[in-house]
Amino acid sequence: MTNILSIQNAKLVIGEKTLWNHLNLDVAPGEFIAIIGANGSGKTSLLKAILGQLKLNSGTIRFQYDLVQQGSDKIGYIPQNRNLEESSSILVKDLVRFGLSGHKLGIFLPTLSSNKKVKEALRCADALHLANKNFGDLSGGEQQRVRVAQAIIAEPVLLLCDEPLSALDLQQQQIVSELIKREAKDHNAAVLFVTHDVNPVLDKVDRVLYLANGSFSIGTPDEVFKSDVLSELYGTKVEVIRNSGRIVVVGAGVHDHHEEER
Repeated sequence: MTNILSIQNAKLVIGEKTLWNHLNLDVAPGEFIAIIGANGSGKTSLLKAILGQLKLNSGTIRFQYDLVQQGSDKIGYIPQNRNLEESSSILVKDLVRFGLSGHKLGIFLPTLSSNKKVKEALRCADALHLANKNFGDLSGGEQQRVRVAQAIIAEPVLLLCDEPLSALDLQQQQIVSELIKREAKDHNAAVLFVTHDVNPVLDKVDRVLYLANGSFSIGTPDEVFKSDVLSELYGTKVEVIRNSGRIVVVGAGVHDHHEEER
């Protein structure tokens, strides 16, 4: 099977801190990979590097054989759940349309074709009834469904999801994560899913990329979430507790798995 994303010997340094080094990751179509790590470990920075917004210090990132560059409509992006001021007064249908034109220069007016694509994307995201509402008036769960619609409108082959479950209750977490998994499956798209808690998506994950202390571990959840593996990664004693199908990681420097700083 041909990989759609290939990261080879990648290194990224921000300021004087090495976020990760010698990072190698091949992503196949349809694969769902969770990206886990403490605050500041470089989870969001990895997505930005894939989007071409951050330049590696060394190594390469290739998307569909070509070196990454900004503006590919074959990569869908779901940002962290923030009610941005500049988006609050825009209509949902217009915000979703940016998924078609937002990476291009110029003014793009609605067309019959784009209207059809907006409607279909909203329908797929179970958000068609929100089309004529202001984005800022929506609940957190509704906003994330709209962001999913925006991300899938161009039928990307890779979905980058940056903490899409943050600030959502458990029910909304399940709805949004199921939606992302379903849309990826329908288009055989791969998913890189940044999250501070793997449990809401544990049953959907093929592999886990765990970033810590400038290093990483990658494998299935059973391979990565082991006390010895994470203890070596953090350089200190870490306990992995499994309870009723949930995973809890306990140890120094582990609990700050919240919104990414870098």
